[in-house]
Amino acid sequence: MTTRPETVTLWRPTGPEEIELVRASGSRRWPPRLPDQPIFYPVLNEDYAVRIARDWNVPASGIGYVTRFEVDKNYLDQFPVQQAGGETILEYWIPAESLDDFNDHIVGPIVEVSSFTRVDGETVETRFAEN
Repeated sequence: MTTRPETVTLWRPTGPEEIELVRASGSRRWPPRLPDQPIFYPVLNEDYAVRIARDWNVPASGIGYVTRFEVDKNYLDQFPVQQAGGETILEYWIPAESLDDFNDHIVGPIVEVSSFTRVDGETVETRFAEN
C-alpha cells in the first residue's frame, strides 16, 4: 500500500479557457503556458485567489474560478515562496518548462471551489460543493 505524501494546499484563480483545459484533463493537470506566460502562479491562500478571480478574471473574461489542489511538499520545496505584495500575497513561481513535472506531483484532483460572474452589474459568487 502506498502512503500519501505530505502535501501543500494551493489555490489558483482561473479564467474560462484555462478551466476548460483543466476539466479536459480530468481535473488532474494544468495546461501548458502560452508563449507570453513564462511562469505558472499558484497562490497560497483562498482569499488571494478570490481577489484575483473576482477583480481580474471577471472584468477580463466575464467569469473567474477559484480552484484548490494539493502538491507533494517534498517536490514543492524546491521553489521558494514569493511575496508579491502584502503579507498574504504569497505565490509560487513555477517556470513554464517545469509545469509537466509540477503536474506529475499534484496529489488528487484540481477542485473547483467557487466562481464569480457579473449579474445586473453586481459580481456574484457561486460556491461549489466541497469534494
